[in-house]
Amino acid sequence: PRFKSKKATRQGFKTDRAKIIKGKLRLDKPHGIKNWYDIRMSGAKLLTGELKVVSIYRENGKYWASLPFEVNVETKPKTNRVTAVDVNVGHFNYTAGQINTLPKRLNHLYQRIKYYQKSLAKKRTVNGKRATKSNNYVKTRAKLQRDYRKVANIQHDIMQKFTTQLVEEYDKIIIEDLAVKEMQMTHVASKGLQRSMFGYFRQILSYKCDWYD
Repeated sequence: PRFKSKKATRQGFKTDRAKIIKGKLRLDKPHGIKNWYDIRMSGAKLLTGELKVVSIYRENGKYWASLPFEVNVETKPKTNRVTAVDVNVGHFNYTAGQINTLPKRLNHLYQRIKYYQKSLAKKRTVNGKRATKSNNYVKTRAKLQRDYRKVANIQHDIMQKFTTQLVEEYDKIIIEDLAVKEMQMTHVASKGLQRSMFGYFRQILSYKCDWYD
């Protein structure tokens, strides 16, 4: 596709005419294109509900599709159970146990991220502005962005599953009211706070509690 801005780090468009046909995503055929195919999707049969406006965007040299579905949330049966969640750097404690938000498999990814960051910084120091235009710089930056996405995917999966478990098993959930931004300004544990995703946890827990009343 031709995007409005070539300089934007994230380029994309939206369409309300996308359809899922026989387990494949069908987008509008562009003008002047002869060979046009539907996009294969794994697990398409599990998708239910009404497909809304689909967002297509390019990030880190790859194309992604965001497919929002409107579904009816069933009324959750009352459990009359209450829990409290104590957020800590690296783990969350709650009534039934502990959830590790920084699993060991992330250590290897963080080491690679640190290596790529140092490599890019060294290239900029030696070559200045010309470094960003070299092929090696672009390849290294793509590897760095790929590992950042892997880390985000792992942590988002943990958070989504944990919050869903909380709203299904408990009727009242108590969490701390932390000033995360002010805590990160201390520079003592700012990196650990950022990686622990306190703000993201509160955000998704809030809207899921609204969904399930």
